[in-house]
Amino acid sequence: MAKLIKADIIGNSSFVSDMHSRLSDGGVFAEFNNSNFTILPGFCDVHVHFREPGFSYKETIRSGSMSAARGGYTAVCTMPNLNPVPDSKEHLSQQLELIKNDAVIDVYPYGAITVGQLGEKLSDMEDMADGAIAFSDDGRGVQSDEMMKAAMLKAKELNKMIVAHCEVNSLLNGGYIHDGVYAKEHNHRGICSASEYEQIARDIKLTEEIGGKYHVCHISTKESVDIIRQAKNRGVDITCETAPHYLVLDENDLQEDGKFKMNPPLRSTEDKLALIEGVLDGTIDMIATDHAPHSVEEKSRGLEKSAFGIVGLETAFPVLYTHLIKKGIITMEKAVELLCDNPRSRFGINSDFDFTVWDLNTEFTVDPDEFLSHGKATPFEGAKLYGRCVATVHNGKIVYKG
Repeated sequence: MAKLIKADIIGNSSFVSDMHSRLSDGGVFAEFNNSNFTILPGFCDVHVHFREPGFSYKETIRSGSMSAARGGYTAVCTMPNLNPVPDSKEHLSQQLELIKNDAVIDVYPYGAITVGQLGEKLSDMEDMADGAIAFSDDGRGVQSDEMMKAAMLKAKELNKMIVAHCEVNSLLNGGYIHDGVYAKEHNHRGICSASEYEQIARDIKLTEEIGGKYHVCHISTKESVDIIRQAKNRGVDITCETAPHYLVLDENDLQEDGKFKMNPPLRSTEDKLALIEGVLDGTIDMIATDHAPHSVEEKSRGLEKSAFGIVGLETAFPVLYTHLIKKGIITMEKAVELLCDNPRSRFGINSDFDFTVWDLNTEFTVDPDEFLSHGKATPFEGAKLYGRCVATVHNGKIVYKG
């Protein structure tokens, strides 16, 4: 006689069937078969910064992967703004060795598009193809049309994806928050929306001309959503991501504090609503955190002078659950698609025996001092959320238990 399954299991049919089978067998995972718990697949974040090699005072492969596990993630893709920049096989191998030795989950590094991420010369993409999940100059937009065209041609030849941080440098004008009402009222320099969507439009045009696979990082504007929606309708092989903070916060939530400074910035309420609509209609394929840790000192200089970037791995699902799922804006099944199914499918990242266990019923207060990440800057500090990770299992091994 089959044992009673008490936990709520949510995911695709094969995941639910597999979990029923495993929980029925009892053993080491029997403790998770509890009516107070919800079991979800291991999440996949295609946009994180683990800062090592080069900036281990901000984060390490070890601390970053532990932070990810605490947030329910069992796979992440790490961005290349490191020292050395992974722009050759030799440089990439340094990061791969750290991952091999220190990661508690699957960590897939990006190779840089250009040497040193300087936008002047293509990196050794062919030599890195076996070790890089895709190619990105994240943190910087590729300014030259010809350079991006050359990168797309090479990536297509290698059957790799270009993953683009889209930003037109000539439109930035020293801005550091959204060029909106808050910036004007508080005498801050703003970042215009066009700096994002104009480069997305350029890259889409190149993708249509060349072919190949293209993915847009952390979109934040209503125009970006519309441009990508139209491209998808034309059959362009494009996907995109946004982050939890862009779906939940906007410029009205800004404070004179570095924990509200990220790139792209929090934009208008209209932009936020357009992003939500893009999630609902499938224009936005996945939610990534852009987890970007810095030291306390680097984030303590106010909006103007603090470093760009916030941490997000340990709050992403609770934020989404509290503000979108509990409020009926998206379903839990849709959240699993955005956090697990779609990123894994697009980036070719599989999981053999990964799942996460959640207590969705108990409210908690976000306390950065409890984070496993070295980074502590989050706009959700002090927020009351639901969705506490009880455990994360990766390849059949418990890698986090709360």
